[in-house]
Amino acid sequence: MVASALYKKLIRDLWRMRGQVLAIGLIMASGIGILIMGLATVESLDETARAYYERYRFGHVFARVKRAPERLAAQIGALPGVQTVETRVVANAVLDIAGFEEPVVAELVSLPTHREAKLNLVAVRSGRMPRPRSTDEALVSEPFAEAHGLQVGDRIRAILNGSWRELRIVGVALSPEYVYAIGPGALMPDDARFGVLWLDEALLQAAFDLDGAFNAVSLYLLRGTNPDIVIDELDRLLDRYGSVGAYARDDQTSNWFLMNEIEQLRTLSYFLPAIFLAVAAFLTNMVLMRLIAMERSEIGLLKAFGYSNREIGIHYFKFVLAIGVIGVLLGAAAGYWFGWYSTRLYAEFFRFPFLLFRPGPTAFVIGALVGIVSALGGAYRAVRSAVALPPAEAMRPPSPPLFRRTFAQVAVVQRVEQLTRIILRQIVRYPMRSFTTCFGISMSVAVLVLSMQWLDAVDHIVDVYFRQAQSQDVTVSFTEPRTFEAARALGRLPGVLAVEPMRVVPAKLRVGLREQREALQGLPAEQTLYRVYDASGRALALPDEGLMISSMLAKMLGVGRGDLITVETLEGRREVAQLRVAGIFETYMGSPAYIEIGALARLMKERPTLTSVHLRVDATRQSALVRELKTLPGITAITLKAAAIQMFDETMAQSMLIFVTLFIFFSCALAFGVTYNAARIALSERGRELATLRVLGFTRAEISYLLLGEVALLGLLALPLGSFIGWLLGRATVRGFETELFRVPFVLEPSTFGIAISVASVATLFSALFVRRRIDRLDLIAVLKTRE
Repeated sequence: MVASALYKKLIRDLWRMRGQVLAIGLIMASGIGILIMGLATVESLDETARAYYERYRFGHVFARVKRAPERLAAQIGALPGVQTVETRVVANAVLDIAGFEEPVVAELVSLPTHREAKLNLVAVRSGRMPRPRSTDEALVSEPFAEAHGLQVGDRIRAILNGSWRELRIVGVALSPEYVYAIGPGALMPDDARFGVLWLDEALLQAAFDLDGAFNAVSLYLLRGTNPDIVIDELDRLLDRYGSVGAYARDDQTSNWFLMNEIEQLRTLSYFLPAIFLAVAAFLTNMVLMRLIAMERSEIGLLKAFGYSNREIGIHYFKFVLAIGVIGVLLGAAAGYWFGWYSTRLYAEFFRFPFLLFRPGPTAFVIGALVGIVSALGGAYRAVRSAVALPPAEAMRPPSPPLFRRTFAQVAVVQRVEQLTRIILRQIVRYPMRSFTTCFGISMSVAVLVLSMQWLDAVDHIVDVYFRQAQSQDVTVSFTEPRTFEAARALGRLPGVLAVEPMRVVPAKLRVGLREQREALQGLPAEQTLYRVYDASGRALALPDEGLMISSMLAKMLGVGRGDLITVETLEGRREVAQLRVAGIFETYMGSPAYIEIGALARLMKERPTLTSVHLRVDATRQSALVRELKTLPGITAITLKAAAIQMFDETMAQSMLIFVTLFIFFSCALAFGVTYNAARIALSERGRELATLRVLGFTRAEISYLLLGEVALLGLLALPLGSFIGWLLGRATVRGFETELFRVPFVLEPSTFGIAISVASVATLFSALFVRRRIDRLDLIAVLKTRE
């Protein structure tokens, strides 16, 4: 009977406060939804990637050489822990695509002539595999084919080792090796300017003078094998054949980008839900405290009729639990849908041939537990106050708040008209209640500032890295090192205004037990086209001796200015020397190490050479220059800076747009929920007062101003507070997303604050208008009949 009566009261309370319950549930659902979305997406991407790698036998260890005989494969296969060996020919080529004038680079990968491939299998999406010993058939990567509208049967032209050859597309494919396909020197995938072509092994061996030999090898290891041990043995075998050092799957470019993205998403899925759940806990406490204040006499009657403190406490905990269940159910549904949607977008971006979206119960259990615990935690103080009320005291109305004449009231409150004075007194009399409302609205602004800060950061990276640091228009890369005469020859081409050489040498950098594989980039001491540029805005001159390294590389090696680094070059004579750190600079991209190009030649004990040339060109003659560059032999890549900027912008904009759109939705839900709860509770508490004022002749507009003006003023105070909190959260967040590839700068443009404030204000206004409808429908007679 007792349980039945309290159960009926619970149902009545939930129905009577359904709007507020749903609003808090929506805020809680936002946090739970983000948490489940992130965890489900991470789980699905990780499962999809691992299934893809296993199904198509993606290698565990990779190595490149200049030229090694096929008989060496048997020795590699005999290494402890090696299960399968696959030797290949891999080379870069310049392509000529009909209707596309800009330079296109492809990576050519061989397919075994007399057998099926053992590792790094391709998933044929349409068409078929090239026939054995075919001289003109090719498989093309699906993203590249889609970017150019290529279909089975189309033809493209490629320069194979200095000779033009026409190739016929017989199939379109994907490969686990190129989930994230990046061209030479690029930072982002550019499907229009970089693709992968698979051709018969005999064709590539003949084209690149590698008959009976290979220049790339992949290994599949036995379960439990330490790849580092295999890499050491493999390097020993390949050392004499021009190896630049073997590396594990973790360091393979495509896999590294994919796993790094998954890890960042995992970090995001834990950090941001905390904001929404904290606000939901605040609101739960606020709603319950006001509900208990309104039901003091009812609590007293319940205790007088024999209800225990435990039963009353459980009753109010059930009320909170109902809110939590609503939030969990809505959050689980939203999290599942957003998780499926974001996983599908990631699958399209990373080009998986299949998608496994089957999130396990872990994400939903974690989301439910976090949601329920946050709701119950927020309600604990309110429930405790209800239980602690003695019956006699509960039967009496609460004592009115003390009124004291303060300086603020004399200086401000007394100088405004009467309705505004009532609003100000209401805020001052209930400071914690006012702060909760103000804090909730401010968090919606903070979430928007936090999410949109990333757009400002990306714009800043593009400006510093591409526009301030780089003045070249075209970069030409060669297959083999060339003398400086190659730069002078390019300088004589029509339309070339300036040239600058660059020499890149792969190397191992060691300090004690720490080792990093990094390319030494040789540049002139005073650069004019491709500058060594500090993120603070300074172009740096390279010293005659020593290294200029990025702060990220210095951090990974644990060195400072003046320290010695052991450098082992992985080309030529493989010279080993100790070089001093001449300077450390900050950069947003990668972990580069620069050296004066003459000092690099002395380190290599060779005459000065280059591997690429930066060109500044006449914009009106750039197209003609590119067409001529395509015909020159020995060129492995032609990169346009304008195209690199465009691709960077498009790629980042695609991912950032999804991110920002989601958080605009969630922040609007936050602002709406907070405002609606504050206004509805105030209406419930002050209904008699407002009805009395209406009877005394106040208009609906004046009554609305009296109620909603309080919310509007608190919302106005919340805007600068939210901007400041967003600034703090943004600063803390960028530190958590620092990787070897990217350092996100903390940049916030004034327009970002303006947009965030505008969006939050619109959501708050919409919520206020929703409550205004209830004021207009206020039943004056029913309200005035209620007992004080």
